[in-house]
Amino acid sequence: MKSIRFPAVSGLFYPSSKDSLIKQIENCFLSHIGPGSLPRLNPKGKREIVALVVPHAGYMYSGPVAAHSYFSLAEDGKPEIIVILGPNHTGIGSGVSIMISGKWRTPLGDVEIDEDTAKTIVEKSKFVDIDELAHTHEHSIEVQLPFLQYVLKDFKFVPICMMMQDLKTSRDVGEAIASSIKGKNAIIIASTDLTHYEDQKSASIKDRSVIESILSLDEEKLERIITEMNVSMCGPGPVAAAIYAAKLLGAKSAYLLKYATSGDITGDYSSVVGYTSIKIVK
Repeated sequence: MKSIRFPAVSGLFYPSSKDSLIKQIENCFLSHIGPGSLPRLNPKGKREIVALVVPHAGYMYSGPVAAHSYFSLAEDGKPEIIVILGPNHTGIGSGVSIMISGKWRTPLGDVEIDEDTAKTIVEKSKFVDIDELAHTHEHSIEVQLPFLQYVLKDFKFVPICMMMQDLKTSRDVGEAIASSIKGKNAIIIASTDLTHYEDQKSASIKDRSVIESILSLDEEKLERIITEMNVSMCGPGPVAAAIYAAKLLGAKSAYLLKYATSGDITGDYSSVVGYTSIKIVK
């Protein structure tokens, strides 16, 4: 029997009941900040998306922005494997932690880890360790799963949690992912929020520079901006790894789907968190 990773933030970041969760996900899509309509999975999609950048705060705050990524994914067609990279907020576990077997449970059901892909990533990386402990209480990967379940219904995934987010580590992880999913019907999701707890003007200036570096597919510039502008983005490593992997897999362009802040939801612009959805395509 495969081990089950139970949800850590169900009832906190998103509803714990199936019906309430589906309703909130649909409200995110229908929100004035969201795409404005519900997604429909296109069975004849072109499958051009190689990677997505998606926020991971509570659904009431970042859900409508995240919905833009998942709306775009539905139009693009169904991937079978999804590698989800998230930052390590808890400080628990290895520098870069992966789970290679088992299932993750959400109120919408269980999602199975793709063992072959996960094991190959470990073999090809110098930094990725098999470590379940880092994932026990981490929310950045978990919150993506209900959206994916709503849009795709069934899929397999690989969770990678990054505490080490320097450029060398990020490129190593990206290269390992690219070589492990090449030729497979797979995408990468980089889970991150942008500037944390600054006023709207300051956050927007910093986040605009971060977004421009992602759109130019320049992971080195991204890491430099984070340092030079003192940006409190929590997941630069996952994004840098996704950019590097996407380029190795033939990605040529990136498009901004949505940017907003928590202030656009709450009306309080004195201390906001920035959120973006971006797609990277062939």
